[in-house]
Amino acid sequence: MSGALAAPLPGGPAAAPSTSRAGSSKVLPGFNLTLGYTLAYLCLIVLIPLSALVLKTFTLNWDQFWAAVSSPRVVASYRLTFGASFLAALVNVVFGLLVAWVLVRYKFPGKRIVDALVDLPFALPTAVAGISLTALLAGNGWIGQYLEPLGIKLAFNPNGVVIALIFIGLPFVVRTVQPVLEESERELEEAAMCLGATRLQTFLRVILPSILPALLTGFAMAFARAIGEYGSVIFIAGNMPMVSEITPLIIISKLEQYDYAGATAVAVVMLLFSFVLLLVINALQAWQRKRSGAH
Repeated sequence: MSGALAAPLPGGPAAAPSTSRAGSSKVLPGFNLTLGYTLAYLCLIVLIPLSALVLKTFTLNWDQFWAAVSSPRVVASYRLTFGASFLAALVNVVFGLLVAWVLVRYKFPGKRIVDALVDLPFALPTAVAGISLTALLAGNGWIGQYLEPLGIKLAFNPNGVVIALIFIGLPFVVRTVQPVLEESERELEEAAMCLGATRLQTFLRVILPSILPALLTGFAMAFARAIGEYGSVIFIAGNMPMVSEITPLIIISKLEQYDYAGATAVAVVMLLFSFVLLLVINALQAWQRKRSGAH
């Protein structure tokens, strides 16, 4: 009788292990199967095409490779592509921060519409963006017809390249900084103001340090996006060799001339720069998460 009484009742403590096992079950398949699918997908979509790019470049010897990637026309395209991308990213850092600040800190009629317009460069085909900017800024455009008589030419020259890259890069800064501003503690700003800090001092010593990692991440993402941009630039750049010709257009030109090895050689250079930028972005994001966890 005592042994029967000692037996665990249904639903008692002895039933707990089965409950924990049920709770620990995963919705997706196990680690090995999921990892296998992940690696297979990445190989098909990313690694195999990039490997083909590199292998095609290996058909050139070093002298041929160097001649393909360092010709004066290609170097001029590097200078324009990276210089315009860097300048556009700097402009987007300033104005992207202002847009994010307005969207987070103020309430006004049409705020949701403005917030949706920020994502327009994401959804808009880049060719449409280039045509639209050209229609606005060309000498016979809506805005360009008033600026060109004053000696201000914004289309069919490097200025047009910078404007197009600003257009496509703005959302990266806004959407990176916006959530950080939403999570920032306004009490610190109010405390600084109460202690006699000016608005500039409050921004430089309280706000800027907290959003700096996100701001740098947005800059790097806008810069990386601008380096590979093609569709919105070719319509407004003018595409003049040594003046307003971007590197992606050089690659397209070499492909049209059936110079596949030369095109892949220039593409490999762009790939290396993009990979370095990707590492920088990942490092900045890790820094941002570390700072967020510290706070």
